[in-house]
Amino acid sequence: GRAGVVSTLTLARLANAPNQASIALGGVLSSFSLMVAMAIMVSSFRVSVDDWLAHLLSADLYVRSATSGSTGVFKTPEQQAIRAAPGIARADFLRTTQLTLDPARPPVTLIARVIDAADPAKILPITGNVLSAAQLREAARPVWVSEAMVDLYGYALGKTVRLAIGAQPHDFVVAGIWRDYARQSGSIQMQLDDYQRLSGDRDINDVSLYLARGATTDGVIAALRRLPFGATLEFAEPGEIRALSLKIFDRSFAVTYLLELVAIVIGLFGVAATFSAQTLARAKEFGMLRHIGVTRRQILTMLAAEGGLLAAIGIAAGFVVGWSISLILVFIVNPQSFHWTMQLHMPWLGLGTVAVVLLAAAGATALVSGRLAVSGNAVRAVREDW
Repeated sequence: GRAGVVSTLTLARLANAPNQASIALGGVLSSFSLMVAMAIMVSSFRVSVDDWLAHLLSADLYVRSATSGSTGVFKTPEQQAIRAAPGIARADFLRTTQLTLDPARPPVTLIARVIDAADPAKILPITGNVLSAAQLREAARPVWVSEAMVDLYGYALGKTVRLAIGAQPHDFVVAGIWRDYARQSGSIQMQLDDYQRLSGDRDINDVSLYLARGATTDGVIAALRRLPFGATLEFAEPGEIRALSLKIFDRSFAVTYLLELVAIVIGLFGVAATFSAQTLARAKEFGMLRHIGVTRRQILTMLAAEGGLLAAIGIAAGFVVGWSISLILVFIVNPQSFHWTMQLHMPWLGLGTVAVVLLAAAGATALVSGRLAVSGNAVRAVREDW
């Protein structure tokens, strides 16, 4: 039947002209593989950051002092006033300072907060194992370090490290390793009680508030505004922080998104140019097919099938190549460059959409290019050889 003729001609053409097929295939493969690699890498990073934010932002409301400089802290009376405000079930205090471990490197961020040593994963996005309660009882004071500390300073789970907290150095044990996308130079978290006892520093930078049953965010903010220092307070809800962080992320990767778009456009233009040139160059072939009884519709169907088949092969191969490159980017390049790990996330919807667009564009381009080649000029092109 007609379908058999078209499929036979399509496969025969691709088998007997591999060089021309590879040219068309190369453009699709290279552009799609580039797009796949970047899309998977960016999507994996974005989803990992979103999950990280959701894990860290477990409180209902976050408070800090709007006063800039070293005075932007809460003293003990202010901490007590915040804790006693109506509508607050629990207030967790956090102290952030800088710690210089190596003069040749940027300072490390030291974060002191209330952490459940038996289950630090409640608050921290822990990667891997943690020291058990029995191990912690036998060890020195616990600290939880970011992945950058492992790469930059050789910290490891269970390792005893010496940190200058207060007037003199003290020994701590690395009780766990956590993921930190905010600080590439490294960060260390420790128990607030340990920090205050060793340093004598009772000041606080940030407060995480958990609201009482029935309390509202607006009501708690209004109550805190009525405090003597209420005018200097800044408030943020977890949803706001998350949305702002992802907005900054998207802005940072805007160039990458643009490169993905450019890769897609290049792929589409490459397909169009290749099929147009090859189709026009095959005018005599089409004229001969017309002479032996192949209809114009069959030739156009054959061209569309050729374009679709080549594009499908290019997309499949491009996906495999792009996926392989993305694994290198996600699991090797990113940890080595930024000292953090991420989870692999496949943006199936976006990849599928682009694949369908490329597939349709390839078939349509071959079809449009073929209309001119199979016109009456094609028959005359054969007569030129006679």
